[in-house]
Amino acid sequence: MNGRRRVMGWGTLDCNNLTVSGARGGVTRDVTHTLQVSTSLGVSASLGSIILLFILWRLFKVTKEVVEKEYRKRFFKRNGGLLLQQILSSNKVSVDKVKLFSLTELEKATDNFNTNRVLGRGGQATVYKGMLIDGTIIAVKKFKVQGKIEEFINEFVILSQINHRNVVKLLGSCLETKIPLLVYEFIPNGNLFEYLHQQNEDLPLTWDMRLRIAAEIAEALFYLHSAASRPIYHKDIKSTNILLDEKYRAKVADFGTSRMISMDVTHLTTVVQGTFGYLDPEFFQTSQFTEKSDVYSFGVVLVELLTGQKPITLLNPEEAKGLAPYFITCVEENCVFDIIDERVMKEGKKDGIREVVNLVSRCLNLNGKRRPTMKELTLELEVIRKLEKKSNAQEDHNELVISEDYQYWDDNSTILEIKSVFDLSSRTPILEDIHSHTI
Repeated sequence: MNGRRRVMGWGTLDCNNLTVSGARGGVTRDVTHTLQVSTSLGVSASLGSIILLFILWRLFKVTKEVVEKEYRKRFFKRNGGLLLQQILSSNKVSVDKVKLFSLTELEKATDNFNTNRVLGRGGQATVYKGMLIDGTIIAVKKFKVQGKIEEFINEFVILSQINHRNVVKLLGSCLETKIPLLVYEFIPNGNLFEYLHQQNEDLPLTWDMRLRIAAEIAEALFYLHSAASRPIYHKDIKSTNILLDEKYRAKVADFGTSRMISMDVTHLTTVVQGTFGYLDPEFFQTSQFTEKSDVYSFGVVLVELLTGQKPITLLNPEEAKGLAPYFITCVEENCVFDIIDERVMKEGKKDGIREVVNLVSRCLNLNGKRRPTMKELTLELEVIRKLEKKSNAQEDHNELVISEDYQYWDDNSTILEIKSVFDLSSRTPILEDIHSHTI
């Protein structure tokens, strides 16, 4: 009646509680099932999201690679890659000597072209110092947007064919960028202009070093003019384009404006370009560049080495004095030794200096045909160097002989002579007696 029944042997059973208890058990099972379903759905949704994200990431990566590839192709064409391919296919360039660097590789090497890595800046390019993964130190030349792409192609083609110890070595290039890049061996001691005009007293530029550097530059230019597969005119010889390696050996650099010519060609008719102070006056007047134009520029570098002065002196904002014509004037007025560097006058032999002065005068002749060739200059500089070394060796030998004779004379002769004076005379010797016996 009241929801209670008696069950035999078991007492009473509360039917209401049984009903309620059954309901509660059903709810619990329903909640558990719902949670399980929700969890499964959540895991499935999360897994699906992860898969979707992975697919999107792969799609983005593939798309990015395709876009970058298209950009590289576009940059390759814009940077003269098609022209370069055409030149390479003509077998005019030895591609085995150069490597194709990736942009990523060079960015890592230069710390993303950090301004702290800048080695130098020019009108057409900036040079950065870098280090490859294998530890090789490099110099990366980054051409400017407004620069002429022909200069990049020209330098690449020329340096790919040159193999000379006194010419900077090209390691490779990169065309995957908006701005083309060239990669060179790193030359640690800067350029000749800096070393000459900002001298360190701890490591001065001696006369012997100046002669050696001059001979090395001459040898490199002789190689370019006569020994390369085709004659090459550098067209921008100056002290800032002469680099110095770890042993301060000269390395001719910057071939952006250089030209390779046929064997039967004697000159190039081209737009006048070059560096004021080094520019051949004859080229300036005729627009015809010859191998003797390089000789004139080399002569200006020789004047720098002789005098220690800069190629251009600014007397005032409106007037500039060229070192080359001033040097020739001093030669004509017989006062050239007044402008020779003090260290050169102190360390060099006057005859040797005079020989170099004569060489310079011939290099700076306004008539290009009367200038010597680089072969002649190379041979004559080597002769001057040998004579200087021979003279120095002879002087050292004479000093050694005098030193040995003096030591023996001081230890024995002087004492004996002084003693004889005392023995032969009863009077006290005076200074004149001693002097007359010892000279």
